Amino acid sequence: MTVIGERVPRTDGRAKASGEAVYGIDHAEPGMVWGALLRSPVSSGRITRLDTSPATAMPGVHAVVTAADAPDAYAGWVLRDQRLFAGDRVRYEGQPVAAVAADTLELARAAVAAIVLEIEPLPAVVDLDAALAPDAPLVHPDWASYVPAGGPAADYPRHGNLAAESVSDPPGVDEAFARAHRIVADEYRVQRQYQAYIEPKSAVASYRDGRYTIHTAHQFPYNVRDRVAQFLDVRTSAVRVVGHTIGGGFGAKLDAALEPYAAVLARSLRGRAVKLVNTRTEDLITCPSREGAVTRIRSALDADGTIIGRELEVIADNGAYSGEMPWLASIALHCARGVYRAGPTRVAARLVYTNTTPTGAFRGVNGTYLYHAVERHMDHIAAELGADRMEYRRRHLFDDGEELLNGQVLHDAGILREAFDAVEAVAPWKELQAARRPHRGVGIAAAWWLTNPMPGTAVVKIQDDGTATVVTAATDNGSGAVSMGVTQIVADRLGIPPSDVFVTLPDTDVAGFDAGSQGSRTTRIVGKASMIAADEVVEKLKEVAAGILEASAADLEVADGTVRVAGAPGTSVPIAMVAATATNTVGPIQGTGSFVTPFPDFNPGCATGLMLPSFPTPTYHVHLAEVEVDPVTGTVRVLRYVVAQEVGRVISPDGTYGQVMGGVTQGVGYALHESLRVGGDGRYVERTLESYRLPLAGDVPRVEFLPLEHPDPDGPYGAKGVGEGPVLLPAAAIANAVSDAIGRPLDDIPITPEDVLAALQAAGDGEELPR
Repeated sequence: MTVIGERVPRTDGRAKASGEAVYGIDHAEPGMVWGALLRSPVSSGRITRLDTSPATAMPGVHAVVTAADAPDAYAGWVLRDQRLFAGDRVRYEGQPVAAVAADTLELARAAVAAIVLEIEPLPAVVDLDAALAPDAPLVHPDWASYVPAGGPAADYPRHGNLAAESVSDPPGVDEAFARAHRIVADEYRVQRQYQAYIEPKSAVASYRDGRYTIHTAHQFPYNVRDRVAQFLDVRTSAVRVVGHTIGGGFGAKLDAALEPYAAVLARSLRGRAVKLVNTRTEDLITCPSREGAVTRIRSALDADGTIIGRELEVIADNGAYSGEMPWLASIALHCARGVYRAGPTRVAARLVYTNTTPTGAFRGVNGTYLYHAVERHMDHIAAELGADRMEYRRRHLFDDGEELLNGQVLHDAGILREAFDAVEAVAPWKELQAARRPHRGVGIAAAWWLTNPMPGTAVVKIQDDGTATVVTAATDNGSGAVSMGVTQIVADRLGIPPSDVFVTLPDTDVAGFDAGSQGSRTTRIVGKASMIAADEVVEKLKEVAAGILEASAADLEVADGTVRVAGAPGTSVPIAMVAATATNTVGPIQGTGSFVTPFPDFNPGCATGLMLPSFPTPTYHVHLAEVEVDPVTGTVRVLRYVVAQEVGRVISPDGTYGQVMGGVTQGVGYALHESLRVGGDGRYVERTLESYRLPLAGDVPRVEFLPLEHPDPDGPYGAKGVGEGPVLLPAAAIANAVSDAIGRPLDDIPITPEDVLAALQAAGDGEELPR
């Protein structure tokens, strides 16, 4: 029997449901003191006075650290553009200026409040277009001195307030627009989105024997190690990161946050540990949220409405420092046409420094608003032509062998038609159109996406009782990728129940490198590494069992908790006995595995600044949404949501569906509710979860999920990425449905009740809404 594709309880489920799980925020150590940060109250200014003596003089305060006390080092995931503390300038609200360690949390916060901080305000760069103006104030006047984390050879196009740029300008674009029968142009704007995980960020650090040990709930422990080493100007081997159960992250816990501040305080504490915990407001205003952006797109059409050329420009808000964002500028090239043929396409993606909180990864990254723009634009073109929206999409849809703008070839793009057919089978388009009622609408959208290819490792050990331990630095970000996916893969290879597979929490001193819980990679990458390791264990079990059974190892199989002669189940020996025998004869049995996905072939000359050159292990997605608009209040209710998604192979049905349902829920929030608005002064308008509107259970229908299985030969049992894809299209599908319901275009995200009422009012007045 196999457990692949079966419903299996997650191995961490009982501990989480009972409250026994130890989250990062729960971790404490004997003699531990508490830390707090003094953060800038303004988004742009010059520090004119910083007096820490009132805090230092307070009884029970053990350390106060500022830029003057920290190493003069710059750090960054892609570009080393950030110091640990603000020195003479602050560049965003919430930027750390000083750190305090004291006996209690209340005392640490009181000491922070006692520090005298005076800042001379400077003009804040906030508007994206204005930031690129020749006379705009520079967020980083010394930008040219910053060095890429990979060294000078890894530099990329950037200058002034332009934090990164990727441009593709192939021949034929201008000619297509010159001969166009019609040109359709649009502009779309989206706000920031907060990841809104339940567990605020925290860290516990100690400094002993010349090494830092940091306990944290993090998606990418090795990245924390590297960033702390950069900030403190030490070797990476001087930093150990121990992971704990994570209370959500969704990309916001991929880079270091409080960890380096806990470490620099710990260095002053003579071996005592120090703990830092964000308040919810601190977490919200400093979190690397999904960025706001402006996308401008126009398409050239010939006489029969075929798209013969396109231009897409996106300007995205980098915030004050770069993090991983420069990589994401490349994604616009891969999404500019969506999943549709559009002729030669010019793409310009610009990432802009502003005096705002640095932005970062959020599930699906910039694919959410790029696909929103492309799919809204497709609806607009169909409306201009008087064409059916579904038929127009199918007419331009990619087929097998499609060569993309980067030269990558999609050999299996025909799956898109299968996905459209699957949605059609449960929600016939023409029937939906025929059954239309006032203020109800339907939207459709499609996408393709990558599975993050970054490397992972695993060690699988057989214990003397026949159970297995998986040692890995991979983290389960709540998705079940480890507690179900990796667990089921190892259990299946070893022929033991999933409940007999135990996966360690990450520890950079113990486990090999893993690139973190990101980009739908864990089940595929870590699952494959674990499979390789488990297969090595199987061969070793056979070798030892061969001596016990007096049989050839080639004639043995591992199944049902035993090693047995194939075809003769009665001639067998328990795995536990084999493991115990091995321990006392050849040594304990374990296997190791590593895996990384190579990038597909691409044309390196297709664009400048192309840091993510192609999309490995592509998957295909089609979403349909039905909505109802209340014409009195302007509220939108999502009545039905259908997802057809190509997954390679379903390893865990519950885990797969959970990811689809969760991704759609976050997408509904992005489309209709969530908005982290930046004011003209660079400070957030929404500052608590009370004012930041998250979708409630009643706001999201139960998703109708149609999995499409096309096993990938390189994936474990054929698995591909699952977790990111579901969040890509809800904004597009819902926006198309709302616009269909009210007969007016709504092109900005989120769609608020005020937007809906304004559009309905304009329709009643006969106004033409601006696009």
